[in-house]
This record gives sequence, structure tokens and C-alpha cells, in this order.
Amino acid sequence: MSEPLATRVRERARDRTTLAGRVTALATLAVAITVAGVALSAYFTARVQIQQSLDESLLTRAEQAAGSNRLSILTSQQVPSWALGAADVRIAFVVPGRSVPIVSADQGREGEQLVLGDPELDVALGRSESSVRTIAAANGVRYRVVAVPAEGQAALVLAQSLEPTERTLGKLGLVTLLFGAAGAVAAGLVGWAVARNGLRPVRRLTTAAEDIARTEKLTPIEVEGNDEIARLATSFNAMLAALSASRDGQRQLVADASHERRTPLTSLRTNIELLRQADAAGGLDVDARRELLDDVGAQLEEMTTLIGDLVELARDEPLAHTVEPVDLVEVVERAVTRVRRRAPGLDFAVHVEPWWLLGEADSLERAVTNLLDNAAKWSPPLGRVTVGLADGVLTVTDEGQGIAEADLPHVFDRFYRSRESRALPGSGLGLSIVRQVVERHGGSVEATHGPEGGARFVVRLPGDAQPPA
Repeated sequence: MSEPLATRVRERARDRTTLAGRVTALATLAVAITVAGVALSAYFTARVQIQQSLDESLLTRAEQAAGSNRLSILTSQQVPSWALGAADVRIAFVVPGRSVPIVSADQGREGEQLVLGDPELDVALGRSESSVRTIAAANGVRYRVVAVPAEGQAALVLAQSLEPTERTLGKLGLVTLLFGAAGAVAAGLVGWAVARNGLRPVRRLTTAAEDIARTEKLTPIEVEGNDEIARLATSFNAMLAALSASRDGQRQLVADASHERRTPLTSLRTNIELLRQADAAGGLDVDARRELLDDVGAQLEEMTTLIGDLVELARDEPLAHTVEPVDLVEVVERAVTRVRRRAPGLDFAVHVEPWWLLGEADSLERAVTNLLDNAAKWSPPLGRVTVGLADGVLTVTDEGQGIAEADLPHVFDRFYRSRESRALPGSGLGLSIVRQVVERHGGSVEATHGPEGGARFVVRLPGDAQPPA
């Protein structure tokens, strides 16, 4: 299998592993490593302690026997160690100038010799106080050998087989291994049980999400406790609520748009049908035809405005990366110039002070234009529209009949039309666009009553009197 293919296979296998499986595997691995570390530490500690005890025992026995002349005589006469009450050790004397092999101290075991060397000779010559080391016999049996000074220029050597010690350590190692394996298995079972029970709320969230994806029913799930899973469930419910509100708003927008476009489309269809019938009957006179075409043009403009407003309202996302420093004074002046051309009979009193902010100049200009258009629509002939800007607060006041108390909470709702405005042109989206643009820029807007009884709109936008550096 090639390396890229093997890598892909491993990644797919890892992706298919469940969260409970990963938690169980990690718990098992962690416990197994811990148990292995403790077991190895215990094993090596026991090994060192046993060897230290053996060395101390051999040294003590050797030092006690070193002063006995009888031991030297009996050893030179080749009396076996077991006959001297030392069946578990071998005894020998090392005298400089000759080599004394250690004869087997165990009954029934012949020909097993240990070759002594320089460490033991150094003790005999007085160059070393003692010697402790491990020597292997010809048959591979390992012995622990100690040498201490004896009377005269000699060294007493005791050697004890390590076979019993190694058998004990082997059993200890096997028991440690078995207990470690049992601990790892137990850890795996406990980890699986904990993961299964601990992840039950996650499985419930998963089931709820799958059910929502399948049925599109945005039903909140039950929240239990106050831990991380409960906070996750609360956030999930908040997401469901936002999604439900967005879906309801989308449906309402589509329904309102369908309703609002029906009137201009019906008028367009009627006027076009009248033109077709008139042309078939010989045509209309010039004035009637011009009036009918002007009506068609007005309806087309109304449809264009409605489509533009719907596109603007569909932009619910935050500000894009095209934000730039915006001079609000310049935005207001451009909007006033545009509306003056549409309403030449009105007087626009404008007083503005410098104010800068980061945003979208085009969106802000559209919002200000919508406020001015609304004021111009409700102003009486030769009336005055007052525009003020100070410390980031923009006010637009007209001299119309004002906003009824019952309509104040709804003037910024999409497609909302008061009873008085239903006979006037408009889609009911202008003020909704104002609120959306202002909130996208971190501001707020409210509708109140003006000092002369007309309507006043107050827009607050964050910024500064000085341009950004």
C-alpha cells in the first residue's frame, strides 16, 4: 500500500471512531501508562532492595567469618561449605601467588567453578577494603560474590547463587504484568461506562440535530443541570430560536413582498390591456395616452423602488470589509440636495456639525434620503423640513400631522402602513431600511413628536468629531 493511500485509510478510520470510543481509548491508554510506570517502578525498586539485602547479608557473614582460623583450615582441607553450615554459599580464600577455585557448595552439583580475578586479589593485597560483584559460572548460573580481608595477606570470598532471587523477581514481574494488564482492562471498561453515561446529553443533542435536519421542526430540547453540556444545550436552543425567527422573518418578507407587488402589477396589467384595446379600436387621443403612459411609468418606478428596498432588507449580514471613514456631514448634504430636487416647494433648514464614523457611505446616504423623503411626503406645501446633526445625533423634523400614538411602535416594521399613508405611494419599507442600516453601523433610531406637532426622527451613530487617523 502506498504511503498516501495508507495515510488516507488511517484518517478515514480515525474519522469513523466515535467520541465515546476516543474517550475510552484515551482513558485506557492513560491508565495503562500509569499502571505500567507504577509497576516498573515497583519492580525495579524491589529488585534493587533485594540485591542490596543480599549484598549486606553476604558482607556481614563474610566479616564475621573472616576472623576465624578454623574456617581457613577447613577450607584448605577442601571441606564442603554445606558441612560448615553454609549450604547456601561457597567459601574460598584468595592468597596472592596462587589461584584457589571455589568448589561447588551444593550437593549433587559438580564441576561448577567460579573464576576469581583482580577485584578479589586487590582485597587480599589490601588495596581494597571489600569487593562485591556478580560472576557467571561455566553453566551460566550467576553468583553474587563478596570478598573481605582475612587474617594474614588473604581475602575471604563468599559466593551465593542468584537463582532463587531471580526466580522471585521473575514471579514478581509476572504478577506485576498480570495486574497491570488487569488494571488496563478495568480502566477500559470504566472509561467506556463513563464515556457512555457522560456523553448521553451529547447523543441527545445529536439526535435532536438529526431530527431537526430531517423534519425541519425547530423544537427546543430540554436542558438539564448547569454544566458544560447544559450550556451547550442552551446555546443550541438559542441557535434554534434565532433560526426560527429568521425563517419566520423570511416567510413574512416573502408573503409581504408578494402582497405588495400585487397592486402595481395589477395596475400595470390593466393599463397595458387598456392600451392594447385602445390601439385595436383606433387609439386614444394624445392627452389620454400620455396620462396612461405616465401612470405606467409611475407604477414601474414603484416596482423598481420595491425591488431595491427588498434587496436592501435582504442584507442582514454585518458590515463587509469595504468599510471606510465616512464624513456624515457630506452624506447628509448629498441626501438633502437629492430630496430638494424631488420636493422643490419645501424649505430645508440644515444645521450640521462635523461627525466621522467607519461605515458604508452609500448605505448611510440611502438611510438619510429615506428619512428626508418621508418628511417631504408628510410636509404641507411650502412647509419646512429641519435637519440637524450634532455630536453624532441626526434629527429630521417635519411640519406634518405627526405620527399617531398607536403607530409609533410600528413605524419601523417592514411593510407597515398607517391608515393615513395607505392612499399615498410607497412600499412601507423605507423606514425599515433606515433602522437596518443604522443598527448595522452600531447606532439606534427612534420616532417621536416634533415641537410643531409633526414627526421627528432621531438617529444616533457612534463616531467622533475628528476624522480617523
